[in-house]
Formats: sequence, C-alpha cells, structure tokens
Amino acid sequence: MGRRSELAGEGDERIWWFCFRDSLKSKRIKERERVGHLGESYQEWVHQPIVSKEGPRFFGSDFWEFLTRTEWWVIPLVWLPVVCWFVSKSIVMGHTLPQIALTVVTGIGVWTLLEYTLHRFLFHIKTKSYWGNTMHYLLHGCHHKHPMDGLRLVFPPAATAVLCFPFYNFFKLISTPSTAPALFGGGLLGYVMYDVTHYYLHHGQPTSEVPKNLKKYHLNHHFRIQNKGFGITSSLWDKVFGTVPTSMPAEKSR
Repeated sequence: MGRRSELAGEGDERIWWFCFRDSLKSKRIKERERVGHLGESYQEWVHQPIVSKEGPRFFGSDFWEFLTRTEWWVIPLVWLPVVCWFVSKSIVMGHTLPQIALTVVTGIGVWTLLEYTLHRFLFHIKTKSYWGNTMHYLLHGCHHKHPMDGLRLVFPPAATAVLCFPFYNFFKLISTPSTAPALFGGGLLGYVMYDVTHYYLHHGQPTSEVPKNLKKYHLNHHFRIQNKGFGITSSLWDKVFGTVPTSMPAEKSR
C-alpha cells in the first residue's frame, strides 16, 4: 500500500507540473494572440518597450517555438561557410582576387541598401487589421516590444534559407552569371555583419567611439524616435534619404 501511495503521489506531482507548464505557456502566448485585436492602437502599443531579457512565447508547439529563437553565434556558424562557397564559385569561373574583392564589397553595399529598405518599408509598415498586426508582430513588432530579448535579435536560419532563393535570383538579375555568386556571397556576408552587429548594439558594451555611436543611434530608434534611424550597420542611407533622427537639443528647442 505504501509503495502504491508513493507512486500515486509522484503521479499527482507529475500531473501538477504538466498543468503548471501548460498554463505558463498559455499565458506567455497570450500577447501574440492579443495583438491582432488591438486595431489602430497596435502601433502605439508596440512602440512602448518592455525592457526584459526574456520575451513572450510565440507558439504552443515546442518545435515551432524553437525555430523562432536563435543564439547570435549561430548566424556566422551557419552562413560564413555558405559565403565562402558562393565566392569560390566565382573564383573557379576565372575571376582574379582583386575582381572578387571588389564584387564582394559591392555585394555588401547592396545589402546595406536592402537592410535600410526592408527595415523602413517592411518592418515598419503601418498595420491595423487582425492579420496585419499579427504578422507585423511576429516579423518585427515583438523586437520593438521586447528589444532586449537576446534570442529574437537575429533572424532564424530556417527563414533566411527560404529568403535566399529570391535574393539570389535578384543578384543574378543585376549581374553576370560568373559574378552573381560572389555578389550574392558579399550580400550574404553583409547580412551576417548586420545580424551580429545588431545583437552587439543591444547587448554589447562598446568602449571605442564608432560602436558607441552606433549603439546610441540604434537605441535612439528603439526608445525615442521609432520612425527614423533605420540603418543598423551604418547611418549612410538615413542620410541619403533624410531619415536621420533629430538630436535631443534640436528637439527640445522647438
């Protein structure tokens, strides 16, 4: 009898734990479910950040949830070998190292423009419908609501792999068959630099002037003026297109 009671007690504890875990999951998913019902007020809500290192849960399934969370070091680990493979394809096709270097740098430059364009026009698109708010929240809104969530600062490799196909076709469209691989490799390298830089700007403690200014510039985008300062690795395209945020003194003097 004693042993049976003991086993029953263990069973009760196990059931209690599963119920508690499922309840906790459900509570953390509620934010994702709620955003669709916010309508026009979603834009104001999503730009009121919660400073916490732990963000909300997206999915009830542990598998799908795992695909939304990525450590920063996974990005160079996965994509730098791919960069090398694409660049080597152009070398095999007969291009010299100076030509390859120039093509890769051009690819990085193209990426910086894509980075700015995607961030400004897609990640900051105005939404108010149920599905519009939900999709925006999953894509970028959660990052603005929980800017210090370290596992949702870089783009998941599975999603990047899917996007590589249209982007590679884009690079083929604007280049020759022999330069397209190196150009795409440069663009992919630019993406790796962007994602790693983005993580560092949120969690790193820079000591030199350039990264300090970049960190200040990006956190200003999160905590003060969300509709300006779209560049992450550089403010170049913000200067070109007039989206550099105003300085604090200038804003106060108005």
